[in-house]
Amino acid sequence: MKSIYSKAQMDYMKAKTVFENRASVMEKKIEAARKTTEISQQVMEGLVLETGFHDAYNNLVLAENALIEWSHTTIKHEKTYRENKHPIEDMYQNLNGSPEMRAQIIQLAMKIR
Repeated sequence: MKSIYSKAQMDYMKAKTVFENRASVMEKKIEAARKTTEISQQVMEGLVLETGFHDAYNNLVLAENALIEWSHTTIKHEKTYRENKHPIEDMYQNLNGSPEMRAQIIQLAMKIR
């Protein structure tokens, strides 16, 4: 039986897949360019735009933000949230100050059904 995902979860998974694909393409382009030229900031910026990496990254961040917002709203209906409201709210409050906390919240949000 397939898992049922929310729209926010599906959008995040799609954005993550596109980002990973664009990152892979960019890595290959960097390796190819490295054989013929020095990788300067200007060359790197051109490759980022050419491969669509920049747009994929921006879309991933937007999808992450939507997923986090969705999870914060959804979790408020859970008994565990009511029992641990302050620690959970502290996690959400500090997510932008810590990449590890942000990643942890995203992982947890993907487990919500």
